[in-house]
Amino acid sequence: MDLDGCLTTGHVIYSSSGENIKMFHTHDGFGITRGRDLGLIFAVISGMSSVTNRMRTDKLKIHHLYEDIKDKLIPFEELKSKYKLKNENFAYIGDDEFDIPLLKKAGFSCAPKSAIGVVKKHVDYVCKKNGGEGAVREIIDMILKAKGLL
Repeated sequence: MDLDGCLTTGHVIYSSSGENIKMFHTHDGFGITRGRDLGLIFAVISGMSSVTNRMRTDKLKIHHLYEDIKDKLIPFEELKSKYKLKNENFAYIGDDEFDIPLLKKAGFSCAPKSAIGVVKKHVDYVCKKNGGEGAVREIIDMILKAKGLL
């Protein structure tokens, strides 16, 4: 998944000391925790890096965090190789233009309701929820239900 705009609303607040502050939704956090406990593997592929990203992914025990990524297909191919998977074994949620190449490759591509219009044209599913407001949880629950785990 992308982080900013999917796990967050996409807003970044900077403190006077230069730290960035992001808001994450607890519904997404619970969905990730439950999905992980039921065997799903999670990766965040973000075009930005921040201490906040690492804190959140560490807290949720997300398996892989890729930051400052300009070409999101590179970590995608690494994950495919590491786990010996095919494109159709991946779900990906992204919200902006730089997510489109990976969205086109993933077996199940998704975008939050708040994604930009061009992204919505390239996905299999547009969430009912906005990024940072439960969109990731919506997708995880869909996957778990399809697998008969919910």
